[in-house]
This record gives sequence, C-alpha cells and structure tokens, in this order.
Amino acid sequence: MRRTSRSAPILTLALSTVALVAAGCSGHGSSGGSAALPAPAAAPAAPAAVMTASGVRLPAGVTLQMVALGDSLFNSGGCQRCHGQKGVGAKNAPALVDGTWQHSKGSYEEIITTVTNGVAKEEFKDTTRPFAMRARGGPMNLTDDQVKAVAAYVYSISRGRK
Repeated sequence: MRRTSRSAPILTLALSTVALVAAGCSGHGSSGGSAALPAPAAAPAAPAAVMTASGVRLPAGVTLQMVALGDSLFNSGGCQRCHGQKGVGAKNAPALVDGTWQHSKGSYEEIITTVTNGVAKEEFKDTTRPFAMRARGGPMNLTDDQVKAVAAYVYSISRGRK
C-alpha cells in the first residue's frame, strides 16, 4: 500500500505520541532518571462552616461581615424601635432572641422573606401588637443586600440564647 504525502504528518504524529507514552511509562517501578507522574489533585475541601462568637453556625453564604452590617442596620434603624435593642422585644413587636417564631420556622430564607415583604397586622398571631411590620424596614427601604444582612443578624441572635 502506498502512502500519500497527506497521510505522512498523521503517521508522524501517531508515532510521536506512542514514543512519548512509552518513554513516560518506562521509568515506573525503577530508580531510573524518569520523574514520577504528579499525584492527582485532591478534591476541593468543603468550605468551613462560619460560626459567630456565640457559637451559632451560619447558613451557607452568610458571612460574619453580613451579620455585623445587619447588627448596625437593625440597631440603628426602624427594626429596634419595634423589636427592641438587640432584638429583645418591645411593646410593638416580639423578641427575636428566644427562638420562638410566629410567622415561619425561622430559617434564614424565611427571615429574608419576612423582612422583604413585612407582615400585615391581620396576620399577627399576637393581636395586641399595634402596628404592621413594614416591608424592607419601612422608611429605611433596605436594599436586597441589606435585607440579607438584617436577616443574617436576626438569624444569629435568634439562635444565640437558649
């Protein structure tokens, strides 16, 4: 069979590949000059859980910086007026530090939803509370990132004291 000039480069490439593979395999099991192949890369480790100073494990994606920003927003804005400083409760809204939830089970995502949408007075379990919870902190008009930060803070304080 006669080889054409078009098949010559393909044959050369194939022979070169075979030669390289053979050279790479010849050093295994001996103390020859061949370098060992690198070990396969280890799978990336799962990110470590972020914990607050009080030992609360934060949900995935929540950082201590978010909790700190949420603390600042909550305790300097409208949230503390109703829920009290540090979320201990006040005349207008319940405590957030005891792990008791009135409108959800208290997951981070549910807290985000509650802060984003607010709670109408007609939905209150405790009918003695005089005012509805306004969406996004009412006049504060929190951005999405600020809502997540406030939710991170509320999540952290609601699990810190049992």
